[in-house]
Amino acid sequence: MAHVIAVCISENKGERKKPVDAVELRENHGIVGDAHAGEWHRQVSLLAQESIDKMRKLGLDVNAGDFAENLTTRGIELVSLPIGTRLQVGPTLLEVTQIGKECHTRCAIYYQAGDCVMPKEGIFAKVITGGMIRPGDEVVTV
Repeated sequence: MAHVIAVCISENKGERKKPVDAVELRENHGIVGDAHAGEWHRQVSLLAQESIDKMRKLGLDVNAGDFAENLTTRGIELVSLPIGTRLQVGPTLLEVTQIGKECHTRCAIYYQAGDCVMPKEGIFAKVITGGMIRPGDEVVTV
């Protein structure tokens, strides 16, 4: 069963996110209190724990949130999901809007972590149905 490992937020863009106990997702906004929330296509970012584990095997000391992802998941190959895929995450509904991203400059995350896996393996989504998400919530494609 695919599930959420961690939920993370940050006050500013371009910095590591901090794990929290729960996050509130608001329809067509994103995560309340997160720097990336707003009316755009990258309201919520997701990264697989398996991707973070790859970076650990390279010797980097990285954890959930270190690549500025909002939701860290396990058991679902996020990067293979087509744009438009809908994900039920706990009580919320997300729609995948982007796979990976282009990094024009090396931000603070790159220098703190030594590399960044988000451009290749992170995905982005918009919030269709809001609600609370916590670690342990199931992730299902619908």
